[in-house]
Amino acid sequence: MKTLEELINKEEPGIILIKEFLESAKNSWELLPPSDQNETVLEKMQITTRSPMGAMIYDTGGLLIDYGWLRFIGSGHPKLSRNLSSWNEGRANEFCLVADDAVGGFFAINGGGLGDDLGMIYYWAPDTAEWEALEIGYTDFLQWSLSEQLADFYQALRWDNWQKDTADLNGDDCFSFYPFLWTDQGSIEGSTRKVLPVKEEFDLRLDISRQLFEANT
Repeated sequence: MKTLEELINKEEPGIILIKEFLESAKNSWELLPPSDQNETVLEKMQITTRSPMGAMIYDTGGLLIDYGWLRFIGSGHPKLSRNLSSWNEGRANEFCLVADDAVGGFFAINGGGLGDDLGMIYYWAPDTAEWEALEIGYTDFLQWSLSEQLADFYQALRWDNWQKDTADLNGDDCFSFYPFLWTDQGSIEGSTRKVLPVKEEFDLRLDISRQLFEANT
């Protein structure tokens, strides 16, 4: 276990790179101030602040992108109370959830439970039952999320007036759809949309995924 002093990099802090990404961002963003739990979370996660991921924990409470559509987890804030450590308790050996979106999609760093490409980002979209490899790491994922490519990525998952609906959404909630988007009956325009805590949405999808796996084995 590294000490807090060993984890905090004052010579090459990752927050500088994060701010450089934000300066050239094509999407709206809000960088939330860090909580008073930032040091505790950093120690538990054992990530140096030289990396953008460590800086996201230590120097921010999280990052909201594109009217809050995409949420990067930091040390916690009233607009996004989850922190990276508590949010990943019990599953860090398989993957580490680092971001999620307004439609119940989840981004995770592969810890060995998602494939052979350790440290790479995977996405669990609301319209599929499987994790998808994005073939990029955390830093590239952060830079990508602030580019025009984000709109193309989400084109099929957005509806009219999604900006207003998303801006009114707390970072710990998401929209849940029924019929589920991964079923033949589900669709962004046709399914009923309701607000659900992100944790409930993740646990629900995890439970359904396990049931589907058991039914097919």
